[in-house]
This record gives sequence, structure tokens and C-alpha cells, in this order.
Amino acid sequence: MIKRFRQSIGIKILAGVITILVIFAAIIGYTGYKEFTDLLLEQYADGAFRTADSAALTLNPDHIDRFIESKGQSSEYQASWYSMDQLCNSQNVTFIYVIQPDLTDYGHITFIFSTINKDSPYQVYEFGFYRETTNDEYKEKYRALYEGTSERELVIRDKGYIQTDPHITAMIPLKGADRKTKAILCVQRQMDTLVAFRQQFIRKLLLVLISVAAVVILAQGWYLYQMMILPLRKIKDEAERFADENVIAPEKLTETIRTQDEVGVLADSIDRMEEQVQQYIENLTHVTAERERIGAELDVASKIQAGALPSLFPPFPDRSEFDLYAAMLPAKEVGGDFYDFFMVDDDHICLVIADVSGKSIPGALFMMVSKILLSTAVQNGLQPGEALTRVNAQLCRNNRAHMFVTVWLGILELSTGKLRAANAGHEYPAICRKDGYYELYKDRHGLVLGGMEDICYKDYEIQLEHGDRLFVYTDGVTEATDSENTLFGTDRMLEALNCCQNVTAAQTIELVRNSINNFVKEAPQFDDITMLCMLYK
Repeated sequence: MIKRFRQSIGIKILAGVITILVIFAAIIGYTGYKEFTDLLLEQYADGAFRTADSAALTLNPDHIDRFIESKGQSSEYQASWYSMDQLCNSQNVTFIYVIQPDLTDYGHITFIFSTINKDSPYQVYEFGFYRETTNDEYKEKYRALYEGTSERELVIRDKGYIQTDPHITAMIPLKGADRKTKAILCVQRQMDTLVAFRQQFIRKLLLVLISVAAVVILAQGWYLYQMMILPLRKIKDEAERFADENVIAPEKLTETIRTQDEVGVLADSIDRMEEQVQQYIENLTHVTAERERIGAELDVASKIQAGALPSLFPPFPDRSEFDLYAAMLPAKEVGGDFYDFFMVDDDHICLVIADVSGKSIPGALFMMVSKILLSTAVQNGLQPGEALTRVNAQLCRNNRAHMFVTVWLGILELSTGKLRAANAGHEYPAICRKDGYYELYKDRHGLVLGGMEDICYKDYEIQLEHGDRLFVYTDGVTEATDSENTLFGTDRMLEALNCCQNVTAAQTIELVRNSINNFVKEAPQFDDITMLCMLYK
């Protein structure tokens, strides 16, 4: 409960208000204290200087030397001292004294006159008393008065270590007829009255500030509770209730919170949020059901597509002339790539690999159509180039989706090793001669199927010898990317192929797939990966 109390927004706001009030009170208190002190100090100083001016009238500065010669025993000296002493007691000042500083460095002073208030506990300085100057501040002020750069100086001693109580000392030069300073007259006045007034002022100021702060805190606290804390508590309770029940409240928050400020806007936002969340839940329920239905249909489509591709290996167990294996790894539930192989007759086998421009359901549908048309064309006795020419014309007739497919198609005569092939915009095949290395066979490319009507595709021939290998693939192999968008590339594919010589066709494809996986690691797959490998025995 203590932790919840500390975390309450009302407590935080109230603490902020109190902090601001404390800072404000401190600023006001310090400003008032300083202004009050400066005003009293100015009055003290003004009174001290007036007393000094009056004391200066009681003696003749040109007779200072006579006073020194008489050692303070002359009648004139005694008369001046008596007048000065009367003034000291009547003006309620602590000291009135006249000094002559050592003009070499102002480091010492000699007392000529010294009077003291009868109520003061301090002792008067005797005539001719010689001592060190109190500090450097006094030295500079004596110098300024003697050298004529100043006509009056004031010393305030209420901080640090001082031998007497806090006081001020007013100083004026005593100048003779030649306008030269003969001595310095000083009036010292205690600051006990100032300190007493200052303390009384501080007490009253603190009392007023505390009273005002208490009233402001109570008023602000009540206002915050009514205008913010209570509405926010209602909003919090409603948010917790809705989170638990997920049911719109029968009474909206805006019906009880009618303010137009941020709290009212928040209440209106909560009401609208509840409506939107309720609607979202309803839509999500519908979408989830629809997604489950689509997921089920995609699963069926994936199984149909997988069933449409040859998947039993070895595909022709009674044929020992070749070793054949193929695989497709779709990027989505269903892919746009496909491969196919089938016996045209006892001495000829057809090999097909293709890549449709689209993915998912549209790509899969276009792939099925293309696969059937290619298979039909070859089964009708057409050569690779003729088959591609016919299928291109068929795909272009009603291709409103403007889709296309890249195809490599080859027919191998098993008895002679002669491979007739045609390429419709597909990747170069890779061929490995017996005891050699895989290399790209850069055949002549035609345009993709479905791209343009009236395209004629040409065959080319490759002579395979016993022990040669053929590897065809889609661009999903070479364009597989890692987390830094670096392509797997043709060079890495050839490197992987050349590391797996003297292995079966299935092992070849498995090793290439492992090499791709080790390269891309956790990066997502963006394209279908399809490969077909055949070893001509």
C-alpha cells in the first residue's frame, strides 16, 4: 500500500506543487531577506556617516599635529575629545575614533582620539595606541581616503571570524586647509538592532509563507482530487473492468466525466477504444475463421502441388542408364517453381525445370497449367524448341494476369547420350564431365514463356558421355540471401557442387541445400528453391 501510495499520480502532482511552492518560497524569502537587510544596512550606514560628519566638526584637522605633540593633554584636545564622547553616547554608536595610518604600507595605525559608548562592554584605546591594521580591506580603504580617491568608505563585518559583535565602520578623511588628509575619523556602530529586526522579519515571512503554502496545498489538493484524481480513478477502474470482461460498459465514461480538458478527452478515447476493440474482436474472430479456412485450403493446395511433382525416387527402378533426383522447397505454402521428368519412349527421357513469375496460389495455378502444356507438347512428339514455341503461344492467348514462366527443357537419348535442349529465359545449366568439375553451360536464351506471342525457340545439342552429370536449378538457389542481403551466387553454387563429386544425385542436391542453409542461416527465404540432378551412366 505504501508503494501504491507513492506511485499515485495525485501524490506525484501534489509533491510537484509542494516542491514548486518551496522553491518559490525560498526565492521570495531570500529576495525579501536581502532587500530588507540592504535597506536596514543602508540606514545604518547613513546614520553612521551623519555621526561621522558631526564628529568631524568637533575638531580642527590642521591641529592634529598639536594634539600629537601634547600627547592628548592640551585643553583643545580635551575639549574635542569631550564633544566627541558626548556625540558617541547621544547617537548610540559604539566607537568614534581618529587614527593616522602608517603611510609606507598602511600596515599599522596610531589612535589619536578614541571614545566609546558608556553601555558598550569594550575598552577604549588610549592616546597614541599603536597596532597592526585589521586586514587588507582596511589597508585599501585607508589608502583610498589618504590618496583622495574616495571621500568615504564603509566596512561591514558580520561574516567570518571577528573579535567583536557584527558591526559597521564608517570612515571619512579629515582634511586641513591645504586639502590634504591629516587623519581618518571612524564611527563604529553595532548591528545588533539590525540582526534583531532581520530575525523578526524572517520569522514573520516564514509564518506568512507557510500559511499561504498550506492554504494553496489544501485548495490545490481538493481541486486536483475533484478535477483529475477522481476522474482518472474512474477511467482506471473502467479500463481494468474492460480488460477483464471485454464487454462495453452500459454507461459511458463521458456521461459521468463531462470536462473538455485532457481528462475528458482521455475518457472519450477510452469509450471509443472499447467500441473499436469490441469491433476488432468481432472482426478478428471472423478473420481467424477465414484464415483457418484459407490455411486449410492452402494445405490442400500444397499437397496437390506436391502430388503433381514426381516424388518417388528412384523414379524408374528398372532403368540403370541414369541416376536422377529432384527437389523443390517453396518459399510459401505453395510455390511457383516446378520440375518434371518422364520417359517419352524407351530410349528418351524428358527433363524440365521452370520458374513462374508469381508465387502462392496464382503462381501455383500458372505452374500447373504450364507443366501440363509442356508435358503434352513433348508427349505429342515435339522437340524442345517446338514444344516451347507451342506452349508460349498457348499461354499468351488469355494471359490477363500477365504472368510468365522461365523454362529449361531437355530430351536425352539414353542410347547415345545426345541431349537436345532449349532455354526460355532460364538459368544456365551446370555440367560436370567425368572426372572433371562442374561448369556453367552458357546456352542461348530465348524469351520467357507467356511474355510475347509469335516467338520461335531453337534447340541446341550437348553430347553427354558415360559418367557426366547435369545439374539444373531455379534462381532461388543463386539468389538466396543472408542477413546482410548478400547473394549465395553462382560461384558458391559451383563450389558446393564441386565438393560433392562421386556421390549420388540425391546426395548432390542434399549437399547443395546444406551449403545454402549454412550460408543464409536465420535469414528468411524469399524465393522457391528447386534443383534437379542427373548422372548419365
